[in-house]
Amino acid sequence: MVYDVNALLNHINKIRREIGHEEVNIDIKEVLYDNDANEMWIITNDRPDKSAIIGKGGWVVGRLREELEIGSIHVESHSDFLQKEYRMNLSLNKLNSFVNENKENLDYGTFIALNNLIDILKIKLDNLYSFNFYKYFKDLEEGPYGYFEAEKPAAIVALSGGTDSSFSLILAKKLGFNPIAITVDPGTIILPNQFRHNIDKLVEELDVPHEYIEVDYSELVQESFAGRFHPCGRCSKIIEETLYKYALENDVPIVIFGDMLATGSQCVTEQVCNLDESEDEIDEIGKNEPTDVDNEANNNKVIRLNLPASLSVSKSENKSLTVHYNLNKFKGFGCPLLYEVHKKFPHMKRYSIQRILRETRSGVLEPGEALDLIWSFYKTD
Repeated sequence: MVYDVNALLNHINKIRREIGHEEVNIDIKEVLYDNDANEMWIITNDRPDKSAIIGKGGWVVGRLREELEIGSIHVESHSDFLQKEYRMNLSLNKLNSFVNENKENLDYGTFIALNNLIDILKIKLDNLYSFNFYKYFKDLEEGPYGYFEAEKPAAIVALSGGTDSSFSLILAKKLGFNPIAITVDPGTIILPNQFRHNIDKLVEELDVPHEYIEVDYSELVQESFAGRFHPCGRCSKIIEETLYKYALENDVPIVIFGDMLATGSQCVTEQVCNLDESEDEIDEIGKNEPTDVDNEANNNKVIRLNLPASLSVSKSENKSLTVHYNLNKFKGFGCPLLYEVHKKFPHMKRYSIQRILRETRSGVLEPGEALDLIWSFYKTD
């Protein structure tokens, strides 16, 4: 179905008049409609045009959807997509060069899985406005061809039960990484039972092997409650080191994280794990830094892949796939320790908010989503 842009603009301004909004001149770059899904994408030139179509509280686009009898309308700004397109091209270049430079060292399953990721990245770039992960994989499963899966696990996925890690596991499975899901278990102070429900449900539905690895967080908890540091950075480091060690011990070449910020050239990196009797130290290989990778006793490499970041996935794209797996939904960050630290030391909220703002600047979070997250910190006071 083809929609006349001028007729659509007149309809939008009619709705604005009826609900007490002023008429405005709006620039629409493109209108796309999927008849099978009954979905429309309205692409504006910039964010102010997007805001005018959405209206205060979403009233304008809500009325438009009802009156046109369309299942869902997505209003996006072309300026946002220019940034997303740029980042995806950076990811594509990095993944291509990484695979080409390492193809002699990659086993066949890992090579195929990484090329599957490159393939879906190209397809998303070709369908910049309307790509839908759920629809894409559904069509793939119903068609005659699909992605080959690695014979042995090519990746482990850090699974916390939240939407980002759940999305990463679903994607890793669909792209043929034959993943193992690993959950670092520090106890309910950080991993509450409702997250365990999501973890157990998802791995069963995807038929993915899964392990809980118990880790002693007592020192981190004590130091956090003493106000010595914000817990998130230390927690992430423990999780990373635990997963890298597991990957090395089980000969799994890739560790996948749901980090949404490591976009472009940082989406895939090599980590060197210097293992000795006293401790494990993990360092990223710098491009121009010499490393003694031939000394197998002290140096072991593992590939870190930030899967959602490699595809410049937004939170809304993330949720549009994970919603089909009937997982529990959580408001805020969902970590009991973080909220207790916020209550005891309100100034620590500053560092949590900084993280939210970084994700908003990167386009991962919409401003409204960011506001909800920040507000959730203050509703617990």
